[in-house]
Parts: sequence; structure tokens; C-alpha cells
Amino acid sequence: MDFWVAMQALILGIVEGLTEFLPVSSTGHQIIVADLLDFAGDRAYAFNIIIQLGAILALMWEYRGKIFSITQGLPKDPQARHFALNILIAFCPAVVLGLLFADLIHQYLFNPITVATALVVGGLIMLWAERRPHSIRAESVDEVHWSLALKIGLAQCLALIPGTSRSGSTIIGGLVFGLSRKAATEFSFFLAMPTMLGAAVYSGYKYRSLFQLSDIPVFALGLIASFVFAMIAVRALLHFISRHSYALFAWYRIAFGILILVTWQLGMIDWSTATD
Repeated sequence: MDFWVAMQALILGIVEGLTEFLPVSSTGHQIIVADLLDFAGDRAYAFNIIIQLGAILALMWEYRGKIFSITQGLPKDPQARHFALNILIAFCPAVVLGLLFADLIHQYLFNPITVATALVVGGLIMLWAERRPHSIRAESVDEVHWSLALKIGLAQCLALIPGTSRSGSTIIGGLVFGLSRKAATEFSFFLAMPTMLGAAVYSGYKYRSLFQLSDIPVFALGLIASFVFAMIAVRALLHFISRHSYALFAWYRIAFGILILVTWQLGMIDWSTATD
């Protein structure tokens, strides 16, 4: 394995793991970092599928107890069926829109300028969501009503725009629609499981011709890095939000987005022609 290729895989795997479940847009960071590392083309697209799989496997491992409990209780436990139905309801809107518009979005919106704009706008909305008066309707994920689940699922559709952040849109949606900060975060996690796993399987099959046996060492390195750092990020986020709001992430999004736009406007980096 070439040393520079290994470093690219390691860096991108770490970036994916750290950002996938934080409300800062993992896709946006991948586009920016991949452009800086000059990691593009068909091989890069296949690699992104693999490292996203690594992140979702880490989340599933972290919540394996809850997943096992829900799965085991489906035949006879009304609460388990209620929870599973809520996830299914929230999952459907993004699936429909993703299947209809994913290729167009990837063609026209996967660029650093779109990402930067979405980072700033999303950050401002996040600040508004945190500062508005909260009326808590669900303290835990088990208390979420199906109508709340549907609203969060519709909010997740905004994440089809790169830079918006899947976790950010669902967490903000959860806060706006009456979930506690912990419930909004964990519902975002559980909704990520079928959404990301389904996307990985669909993309992996659709672009299966991009996968080559010679890439296995590079892909394995990225998957392991993504898995490890995603687990760290999930635990750190839950610890952080038990004591703090999401304002820090909002300001980070705004600052990062402005940095990209300023360097573009000053001609320091030609972001306008960069693609994933």
C-alpha cells in the first residue's frame, strides 16, 4: 500500500467517524477534506461508501443491547413495535426523495460552495432552535409519538443537501418538535441506522463495478478508522449534551462555512470548481 494513499484513507476515515453523528455535516467535511487531499474519482466514491458503513456499524455496536431488545420484543411487546414503527415512519420520506433526486443532487450540489452555505445556514437555524422556548413532549425515544416521528423524518430530507447534516437536521427537527435534547440525539442515532445502512447497501450494489480487490487494504484501513472514531464521537456527544447545548456546534458550522467562503472570495483556494 502506497504511504500517501494510506494516509489519505486514514485521514478520511477519521473525519468520517468524527463527523458522521455530530450535527456538522460529515458529507460536507468529506467533500472539503477530499478536495484538499486531492482524493477524487470513482475510487473515492467507492471508498466513501465503505467508511460510512464503518461509522454505522460502530453506532449499531454501541446500541447493540437496545437493538437486540427491540428485535426480540417485536412479536409480543407493544412498546418494541411502537418504537420500530416510529423509526420506519421517520425513515420513509428520505428514502423516497433520495431515490428520486440523489443523482441530481450529487451532480449539482456536491461542491464546497454549497457545503459552506449550508453549514452557515444550518448553524444559524441550530442557534435559533436552541434559544427558542422549549416545550418538551418526549423525554426519551420511547415516548415519541408517530406524528413526531414523521415530522423528524421530513426534517431529515433536508440532509439531502450536502452541508446540511443528516444528524443536524434530525436533531434540530427533534428539538423544534418537542423532544428533549437527549431524546432528539438518540432518535437521530436510531434513525441513522436504517437510513445509512440502506444507503450503503443501495450504493454498494449500484456502484459495485467500482470495487476492486486491490483496494481492500485501503478500504479496510478507512473502515477501521471510521469505526473507532465514530464510537468515540457518539460517546463524547452523549456526554457533552448532558451538560451543554448544541450552540458550540452551531458556531463551529458558521465559522467553518465562512472560512470556506472567504478563502474562495479572496482567491486563496479555488473551491468553486471542486467536486467530490
